[in-house]
Amino acid sequence: MSTAPSSFADVPQAIVSNTPGLVYQFIMYADGSVDFPYLSEGCSALLGLTARELQRHPHRFLELIMPDDRKGYLDSMRASAAALSSWNWEGRIWSEEYNDQKWINLRSTPRALPEPPGTVYWEGIMSNITASKLEQLETIRSRARLAELTAHIEQVKEQERTRIAREIHDDLGGNLTAIKMALMMLTKRLPPDQPQLRERADYVDALVDRTIEAIHRISLDLRPSMLDLGLVAALEWQSREFEKQNGISCTFLSSEKEIELSLDHATALFRIFQEALTNIAKHAHASAVQVGLTRSGQHVTLTIEDNGVGIIQSDRTKPQSFGLRGMNERARALGGTMVLSDGAHGGTRVTIKIRLAAPRGTIMDAVTEPSKQHQ
Repeated sequence: MSTAPSSFADVPQAIVSNTPGLVYQFIMYADGSVDFPYLSEGCSALLGLTARELQRHPHRFLELIMPDDRKGYLDSMRASAAALSSWNWEGRIWSEEYNDQKWINLRSTPRALPEPPGTVYWEGIMSNITASKLEQLETIRSRARLAELTAHIEQVKEQERTRIAREIHDDLGGNLTAIKMALMMLTKRLPPDQPQLRERADYVDALVDRTIEAIHRISLDLRPSMLDLGLVAALEWQSREFEKQNGISCTFLSSEKEIELSLDHATALFRIFQEALTNIAKHAHASAVQVGLTRSGQHVTLTIEDNGVGIIQSDRTKPQSFGLRGMNERARALGGTMVLSDGAHGGTRVTIKIRLAAPRGTIMDAVTEPSKQHQ
């Protein structure tokens, strides 16, 4: 066996002993066996093993590592040995003495030893990062819960919009239709020698027509009936409406006549599309928009590209960018992504990619609680 360089032997023990964590030397031989030539006094506090115990049985360190994290530990060690690059790994260990799980981080610098051939030597520090890691995981879980709540709120809003749209269409629309029919019957009975009454009746009739049109428009804004015909038809209809209302050319192309999506997914993707067009109308100063919908495997991709002035990086992250943030949150709630990039003609391209199949479970399934039992 080789003898490790005496780096730490030359350092005053007061400095080593006061260094947070565990200062160590580690050797891996060509046959895969390992050794700990040096371990500071922090060994017992961090690992629940004395330095002497670990030096006698160096394989016990791998046994301390949680089974799910061992592969990552070994892979990072071998990668560091092969490239002689810094070894930086974090993972969970189980301490039998403290009956507890800890997150540790090890950072070390490797070098090759001449004897025996194939030997790699590291020296570095192991640290207890449990507190910061748990805070990080709690932040991730909190964000996931917030994203799940946001998705639920959007779903409830869509359901409420659908209910209101139906009530407006069925109740108010039905009443106005009855009023119009009654008005037509009354108009036929007006005396011919009183033209002013005919004018008033025509005015009321025109007012009823405008109100029916307004109800139709409001109902479509709340919940486009075109969604009942499928996502492709709804996006194509919205493209025509955008072109008609804003005077901006809008070309829509789809790789398929129809793409099967759940109603919630189709509605969310449609709302993202609406918000993207709204942003273009307000800020892009564009004269043309190109929209593409494609299906590839289990993913659907929607691209909206304009030839406007583009968007600068600061505008993408400013706190007031609720439209962009809302689009991004909707995409994430669908298990997808939204990417902003420069368009081919100087404007902005928005690319939304979502999964065809609805994700199993909820967003929280992706964030698991750290195991508290030794596996």
